[in-house]
Amino acid sequence: MFGFKKKKKYKIPADKIKRLIASEEGCIATDRITVDGSKVGFMYREEPNSNYPDSGWRFMAGDEDDDYMNNPENHSVYQVNTICNCDSDIIPYLDAQPGTAFIRDKTGKLVLDEGWENPED
Repeated sequence: MFGFKKKKKYKIPADKIKRLIASEEGCIATDRITVDGSKVGFMYREEPNSNYPDSGWRFMAGDEDDDYMNNPENHSVYQVNTICNCDSDIIPYLDAQPGTAFIRDKTGKLVLDEGWENPED
């Protein structure tokens, strides 16, 4: 028997997404951001996949545990612009080099995560 994916109810409907950045590249983001409406709490950039219009960016709320992250139904591919609509705080950091990560600090500001180790290394 085949399972059917549950239809997601996004925090921002597609017809309400505004063009905030020029890029049409993609990224991966968790449902904590796109469905639950959480701000981006952790973001990192991998080397973009040259086979796709991939930015290399991965966005999480920061409170997702391993079980959540290991379930592919909890994250999807989006245009980076969509995630900018969910949390415009990320926009100033989008030109960061692959291998870079940012985390939201206690004041609520995204800051360079100097202790992060790129899983690709």
